[in-house]
Amino acid sequence: MTTSKKAVEATEVVSLDALAKQRRDALPKPTNYELFDVEFTMPPVKSLPMDLQERIGSLENGYGVMVEALGRDKVTEMVAAGFTLGDLEVIAQDWQRRNGLEPGESPASAGS
Repeated sequence: MTTSKKAVEATEVVSLDALAKQRRDALPKPTNYELFDVEFTMPPVKSLPMDLQERIGSLENGYGVMVEALGRDKVTEMVAAGFTLGDLEVIAQDWQRRNGLEPGESPASAGS
């Protein structure tokens, strides 16, 4: 048995432009880091593009997040400086903390 839903006609269009601008303006400033003489700047977590997860496969892919946030050249510099997966974890945890997220929490779930 199938049921069909009637389309509900909206009575108005609600613009979220002002609210979205307020949210963006309230984001924390980018964070400057230095590790092993490599300086880099991480943008606010919630400023990352919406399709990031699609491009890197999972937000758990810390290396992919770093490439997207910093660019391949900076990540290559980090690898050459001897950064380890443990270092990547330290960066991720501090970055999340500074952005009001619990460790391991994705930006998409942070507002809930």
